[in-house]
Amino acid sequence: MSALREALRDLPDAVFADVLESDDAYLLVVDMPGVTAETVDVSVDGSRLRIEARRVKDLPPEFDYVEEERSLFLDVELPLPPGVTGADAEGSVERGVLELRLPKAQPTPETTIPVE
Repeated sequence: MSALREALRDLPDAVFADVLESDDAYLLVVDMPGVTAETVDVSVDGSRLRIEARRVKDLPPEFDYVEEERSLFLDVELPLPPGVTGADAEGSVERGVLELRLPKAQPTPETTIPVE
């Protein structure tokens, strides 16, 4: 889990993230103003979580940017906590807040392995 926390510290200054933990899952909450479900892609590749997001900006036509502090794109790879594979993960975006529920792997019950 500490690798994920360290990686979150390296996010751009305009992106804020929290990690919460329950007995059966992690919840990653990422504030990304302007991002919608249509403009974000999340995937798991091995032990890495990849988030690609694009902010949508609606500007009044009579205005131009004088200075822009927030990037239009976010493309990050984060290490998954131990025991998380991305299987049965769920995500949602509401008002620019991305929530990813990452279930922990369930321990397998004790089984007998036949030996011949």
